[in-house]
Parts: sequence; C-alpha cells; structure tokens
Amino acid sequence: MHTYVPKKNEVQPKWYIVDADGQSVGRIATVVATLLRGKHRPQFTPFLDHGDHVIVLNASRMRWTGRKLEQKVYRHYTGYPGGLREVGARKLMETRPDLAVKEAVMGMLPKNKLRDRQALRLKVYAENQHPHEAQMPEPYSLRTGKQ
Repeated sequence: MHTYVPKKNEVQPKWYIVDADGQSVGRIATVVATLLRGKHRPQFTPFLDHGDHVIVLNASRMRWTGRKLEQKVYRHYTGYPGGLREVGARKLMETRPDLAVKEAVMGMLPKNKLRDRQALRLKVYAENQHPHEAQMPEPYSLRTGKQ
C-alpha cells in the first residue's frame, strides 16, 4: 500500500473573503492561517503548498481583547546599530491596520520554506473594498467555517 500524495495540478486553489468586522485578531489569524496552508482540504499534505487565496476585509474594525491595544508592541530590527523600531498596537491600527493582521497570520504559519509562498496569497484591506472581483471569491464565515 502506498501513501497518496496529491499532484500540484490536482488541487485547484480557491479564493475566500473573510470579514474581520467585530472579530478578534486571534480568531481571524487562526482561520486565515488554516485556509492559507490548506488544512481544511482532505488532500492536506504538510510538506506541499495546496492552500487557498484569502482576502481579509475591514481590518480597521477588528476587535482586540484584553489590554492588547495598550500593551502589545510590534518590533522590527533594521540590521543597523540602534535600528530597533517599535510601534504600539494602537498606533499601528491607526496607521496600517492591515499589518496587524499580517503579523498575526505570519506568526501562525510554519517557519519553513513554504511560509513565503503561503503569505503571498494573503490580501488584507482596511475597508470593505478590494480589487479581486475577477477571481470570484466566496465569502467564508468565521462562525461556521463554511462558505
């Protein structure tokens, strides 16, 4: 008996829309990371990239639990001496709410060679508009996990 390994052309990627309005950041990130990896598919293989494209809308209206808006700090090091850059969650949500979602999802993707390809399929927008109508994305419900 042999193990079934799906071929690249056997699994066609879909496009999903996730509405972040009123949802917590962690809940959005776990669902999006699952869709990007392809873990919702019966053909899931951990070492192959068979995930879907995900569009996250209304990132500026997502909910933060606890005191994360005041306490959470995003850090980035430029590589130069004294190049540690820090920005708080509240400031990031005012200026670039899409980066907060991307950081949360990137933290939940595996740290391997597939991560960059999976992250390229994530599109995050602060408001309700997106330029991907031609791909005919399907709405994905966070509550039921269905289209």
